[in-house]
Amino acid sequence: MSQTDVENADNTKELVSFKSLGIIDPLCEACEQVNYKQPTEIQAEAIPWALQGRDIIGLAQTGSGKTAAFALPILQALWDAPQGLFACVLAPTRELAFQISETFDSLGSTIGVRCAVVVGGMDMMSQSIALSRKPHIVIATPGRLQDHLENTKGFSLRNLKYLVLDEADKLLDMDFGPVIDKLLKSIPKERRTYLFSATMTTKVAKLQRASLTNPVKIEVSSKYSTVSTLLQYYLFFPLKHKDCYLVYLCFPAIPLHGQMSQTKRLGALNKFKAGNRNLLIATDIASRGLDIPLVDAVINFDIPQSSKDYIHRVGRTARAGRSGKSITLVTQYDVELFQRIEQVIDKKMEQFPLGDKGEVLLLQERVAEAQRIATIELK
Repeated sequence: MSQTDVENADNTKELVSFKSLGIIDPLCEACEQVNYKQPTEIQAEAIPWALQGRDIIGLAQTGSGKTAAFALPILQALWDAPQGLFACVLAPTRELAFQISETFDSLGSTIGVRCAVVVGGMDMMSQSIALSRKPHIVIATPGRLQDHLENTKGFSLRNLKYLVLDEADKLLDMDFGPVIDKLLKSIPKERRTYLFSATMTTKVAKLQRASLTNPVKIEVSSKYSTVSTLLQYYLFFPLKHKDCYLVYLCFPAIPLHGQMSQTKRLGALNKFKAGNRNLLIATDIASRGLDIPLVDAVINFDIPQSSKDYIHRVGRTARAGRSGKSITLVTQYDVELFQRIEQVIDKKMEQFPLGDKGEVLLLQERVAEAQRIATIELK
């Protein structure tokens, strides 16, 4: 596909309500129920094109509201022509898949939408039963969806009308490319396709050429950046005091990482969302897609090697116009990575106002003892 085949969308900033974008009343009502007061920029620009039946490439920073940008047009099309296995959304992580399902459930509550989440780490048989009931929307990680297409009797996507590739850059970074190629051969070529990505990498551009037809390209942020409502701080100290500084900043916590079972991962997330725990300590599996409205702060214990990963991590707060703060822990060995991040986000971070550093170091003995006990338990 040549570059001229990709249209750039017109600015539609004068459109200030979901109704004026063309969204039907039952879905506008659902938007009010979930407190979507007015469309975000990506929603305002993508929804009118989607309602016209166009394929879409959406390039948007984290926290921009892109899930509703593809969910609302799909739900409206489902309202006009209801059928099972109507749309499939591919996501790179299990947590993001469940997050997307929650958005479809809440926005589709007024029209009776049924969703199924198909991800690894969960029982195949119960997923097969859910798929046999022909849900309207399937939200899946690529590997597990391919497993069901190959092994679940009676399940196919041959009548699929919509395909969404969410966080496409991450999908391809995680080497899902070959699986996605297989999936594209199992679904109809006559369909609508939405591809959303934080960045237009070479791999994403190749996927675009393979899966979209005459798409409209919508880019709501000209550079990869953090949102203006996010206050970004750093703390600089010697490496040997790093755990002390973390403990000083933190409260009772729950973990979230890839070695936990999916049930425990979801349980940890639900406790955090419900406010039963103030702190979630997580690996990068939590860095994408999780929209938890009341996250006040993100602490980067280890600086990520990639500036893009930093932006996704801190994007778990200050979402959809809300404020938030991030604190990055910087030792003498992290200065180069830290400066690279500042260059990418085009922002000098302020030092976090910590007060008396002596109070931090008073924790050294207790932290050292806790580390010693933890090491013994691990062994």
